[in-house]
Amino acid sequence: MSDVRVELADLSEPHQADAFVEMLDAYARDPMGSGAPLPEEVRDRVVSGLLAHPTSRIWLAWEGDRAIGVLVGYLGFSTFRAMPLLNVHDLAVAREHRGERLGERLLEAAEAHARSLGCCKLTLEVQEHNQRARALYDRFGFGHFAAGVKQNPTAFLEKPL
Repeated sequence: MSDVRVELADLSEPHQADAFVEMLDAYARDPMGSGAPLPEEVRDRVVSGLLAHPTSRIWLAWEGDRAIGVLVGYLGFSTFRAMPLLNVHDLAVAREHRGERLGERLLEAAEAHARSLGCCKLTLEVQEHNQRARALYDRFGFGHFAAGVKQNPTAFLEKPL
């Protein structure tokens, strides 16, 4: 593991952009993703979309010149704290490297970046049945969000458009 490095990605660099898309596709194919490859139109648009999105932050874990982990985050703002925050949107590790604490290393890099920007917290959503990810997030110190009351966790909802 000493030869593994975690870096904030520069998606304007073609090798990093390609590695990111491959990691995202591997995540999409996983049962904890969608269980299917990324659609070609998504593969074609995701890098340009992230480059155009000013709050995007991407970290890649590298073994040599091969990406083996990815974390996608977005800067946001906590109105109740009047401070920025970093939302972890995607976190994935190549199947053959799971159990090597790469998820923690990616989270550590994201947390260090968030602290350097004065963020008040990291946020994320996780599928209830994803026990491996839930264990990682518990070890890393994440807990249920509750707006002022610890007994009332908040559900993450979506409305597809």
